[in-house]
Amino acid sequence: MRFLGRDPKAPADLVAALDLPRGEKVLAFAVDDNTGSTLAACTTELAIVDPEGQVTSRRPWSDVDTGQWNPDTWTLSITWVDRGRGSQYTFKEVETRLPEVFHERVQASVVLTTALPTTGAGQSGRVVIRKDLRTGELFEQVVLGRRTSLSDPAVAQAVARASANLRDQVGLPPP
Repeated sequence: MRFLGRDPKAPADLVAALDLPRGEKVLAFAVDDNTGSTLAACTTELAIVDPEGQVTSRRPWSDVDTGQWNPDTWTLSITWVDRGRGSQYTFKEVETRLPEVFHERVQASVVLTTALPTTGAGQSGRVVIRKDLRTGELFEQVVLGRRTSLSDPAVAQAVARASANLRDQVGLPPP
């Protein structure tokens, strides 16, 4: 896999299938070895186009919770902030900058983040101020681990404090 230089130009059929709005472009793309679907890292979103040319998913970068590139298996693993089913894509022997562009776009959507102080075993979470890369609007996300619930008064209080602090730092009004 080559990571230096630029990705080849996106194929015309991919660009046509995506029907991107003015100003939006495909920054990097790669075909998944397992499904034949194409992942397209666009300016403001991650899109997936199946082998028949149908867009099967479009998600803004702010929907990505985490991504991990494994260079040994050429696999990109993605988790989503909505706790939906994670995704894995493999790109062996492909000339692409998709892993780097993926990382850069996700980071571009993160403005501020703070971990929540948790007291229970296995609890985790964070409050994040994200940017909608299409509009520039800032908004808050609360990302809680599987064993962490807002119904826990201590968690709710920690979220409220963290939220107020981050919102104040970026000039957002209280919720």
